[in-house]
Amino acid sequence: MKKISILGLFIFALLSFNSCETEDDVVFTTQDPEGFVFTNSTQDNYILSTATSGNLGERFTWGSADFGAPTNITYELQRSVSGDFTDAVVVSSSIGNEIAMTIGQMMTVATEAGLDNDPDTPAPNVGSFSVRLRAYPGDTGSGTEAFSDVLVLNVELLESTGAGPGGAMIAEVGVVGSGYNNWGAYADGYFYTTDTPDVFVSYVTLVDGEIKFRLNNDWGTNWGGSGGTLVQDGDNIAVTAGDYKITVDLANMTYDIEEYSWGVVGSAWNDWGGAGPDGKFYYDYTTDTFKKGIRLMAGEMKIRFNNDWAINYGDTGADGTIDQDGDNIAVAAGHYLITLDLNAGTVTIDDAASVFGVVGSGFNDWGGAGDDFALTEIQEGVFYGDIVTLLDGEIKFRANNDWGLNYGDTGADGIIDQDGDNIPSTAGPARVWLDTNTGEYSILQF
Repeated sequence: MKKISILGLFIFALLSFNSCETEDDVVFTTQDPEGFVFTNSTQDNYILSTATSGNLGERFTWGSADFGAPTNITYELQRSVSGDFTDAVVVSSSIGNEIAMTIGQMMTVATEAGLDNDPDTPAPNVGSFSVRLRAYPGDTGSGTEAFSDVLVLNVELLESTGAGPGGAMIAEVGVVGSGYNNWGAYADGYFYTTDTPDVFVSYVTLVDGEIKFRLNNDWGTNWGGSGGTLVQDGDNIAVTAGDYKITVDLANMTYDIEEYSWGVVGSAWNDWGGAGPDGKFYYDYTTDTFKKGIRLMAGEMKIRFNNDWAINYGDTGADGTIDQDGDNIAVAAGHYLITLDLNAGTVTIDDAASVFGVVGSGFNDWGGAGDDFALTEIQEGVFYGDIVTLLDGEIKFRANNDWGLNYGDTGADGIIDQDGDNIPSTAGPARVWLDTNTGEYSILQF
């Protein structure tokens, strides 16, 4: 991991100003600067990635500043790369005592500080920046003011090591439609960069409906089409439910939608396909691999393509190398993170991984009606799963179908809490995100 000291020396002293100003015959003086401090806890390190740019990075809270007169107080959250705030930039302002900063906003500061996520460049991917609060009476921002203590936030841009020059990245193009997110009820489905400029690929689960492609979750630039030809502002593209690989070529204005899924099959999972679909893998663009979090029974397994035996992999010789039509892979009962690397031709079966899942009256009668709905750790600390059919009720997240480690949401603030309150669920299909780095989760229904 590349590291650099970005900030140098920081100013941690509390800054206060015993100044006064007459405005409508009211004189303001700072009465209690000692109470004007941050009250939130911070993480030792903030993991930043494009995949979670819309997630909460940190929610800053503080004690009120006192200017000796009854008036509204405006608070500005400022951030600084230098640490001395000669380069201060206002993140946001509020008359309350809380301001949130997203992962994306943190990434902007990290980029300004010279960090990047390319492991092949000399630029670091680890560093720090500072934040503080400025307070002033009223809304003019002139005259009397006070400053809080300074917080230093350590950040790490998650390095990209996938396919393509410098690694695959999330592209600006996305999948939108009734077949994915009900025409924008939540963020569009991701496309990823490839070795070829202007060619992007998406691995996505769709439902019956229609889709289009657009830039930056906005209708300003969008494409529809038919027969594989992209058309600016073109017709919606009809799709049926299933798992797909979608390729768009913006240079030649073409698209291709093909059925595409890798899955776990075997006596250890679904009675070799007789007891349900294969356990679907999810794509990890940071490593250009496919991953699956799963609870297996004692038995044997293989990996096959599109729930069909035409293309299947075993492991002849039990050396971790996949072989077409190879030997079955023996496994003991347990929870696993399985990684399929088609570039290297390998399969890794990690029995030390935690497999988080959805449990509750909103899914499996709190475990009494079957296993939890398993989520897959597609990047470190980031778990994803689709599509789960929820019921009206309540749910929580727990590790390895056990209550030893479980998360709810006390206060319904969108942040997980150990042993927290149950989370209400609404009947219908959903895509689920759980980020144990930031504590944020999403239940995306359509």
